Amino acid sequence: MQVTFPASSSRVKATERFEAIYPTIKEVALAGSHGSKAMKQMALQIFHFAIKTTGEATPGLSKEAAGIVVWCLNQNAECYKLWEKAYLDNLEASVAVLRRFSEDWKQHSEKFTTLDRLRETVKDFRNKNEKATSDEADAARQSLFQDADKYCKIISGKLSRGHGCLKALGLVVVLVAVGAAFVSPSIDAPDWDKLSEAFSTSDWNKLFNAFSA
Repeated sequence: MQVTFPASSSRVKATERFEAIYPTIKEVALAGSHGSKAMKQMALQIFHFAIKTTGEATPGLSKEAAGIVVWCLNQNAECYKLWEKAYLDNLEASVAVLRRFSEDWKQHSEKFTTLDRLRETVKDFRNKNEKATSDEADAARQSLFQDADKYCKIISGKLSRGHGCLKALGLVVVLVAVGAAFVSPSIDAPDWDKLSEAFSTSDWNKLFNAFSA
């Protein structure tokens, strides 16, 4: 990755060749069934390397590594725990990942099967940011915590809006189901239980399954 995204002053003729083949190498390396045992294991193995590389000063390298970190999080929820543990020691890298999430939210959020774990991690980071902002004396670190909290707020807002939209959509589905029950009152009690559970958890898959049962 470093040879493909070097500092501008370190570019050589071979850099262009690496840039040309890197997307293919990356696609092959990360190919596999989403969430499979092999992909989960790979995510754990490369997470620390990716988060460290994200902290590099080279913008292109940092952005690419941040994308790999996001991939790891999507493949294995255990990577969120690793990120939470590494947060304070890799603050600059974490800011880069949070920035990547906030700036490319639509692209990343659509790939995640669930955003609940991200919501928990962002909450954890905000608590850390609040504590550090009052305790940290170093001005540079203070600035990083402020940047991190700015992106955490943006992500929290996007997560909240998505959660609210799903709630509203779930309510529409339930109302339609109630109307259908008046027309054809043959819906079984277990189906109502499924609808109730799906609505309370804001799980669209459960809502769909309950309504189509």
